[in-house]
Amino acid sequence: MTKKETKNKKRMQGKIIQVSGMNTVKVRVEIKTTHPLYKKIVKSHKNFLVHTDKEGMQIGDNVIIQEGRPLSKNKSFYLVKKVV
Repeated sequence: MTKKETKNKKRMQGKIIQVSGMNTVKVRVEIKTTHPLYKKIVKSHKNFLVHTDKEGMQIGDNVIIQEGRPLSKNKSFYLVKKVV
C-alpha cells in the first residue's frame, strides 16, 4: 500500500469538553438515532481522547476527529480540523 492509498477511516464531529495536557483533548461525540418502535429520536454520546498538535484548542470548540493508529492505551483518534 502506497502513501496515497488510504483506508476509509471513521470521521466524527464533536465538541471539546476537556483539555488534558499539551497534546490531548477529550471530545464528546453525540449520536442521534431513531427508536425502531416508537420513532422518537434518541440521543447518546461517547467521549474520545484525541491527539492534537495544534495550539489554542479551548473547551467548547467544535472539531472533526479521525481514527488512526493507537498512540497509547486510550488514545487512538487524531484531530483533523476545527469547525467554525
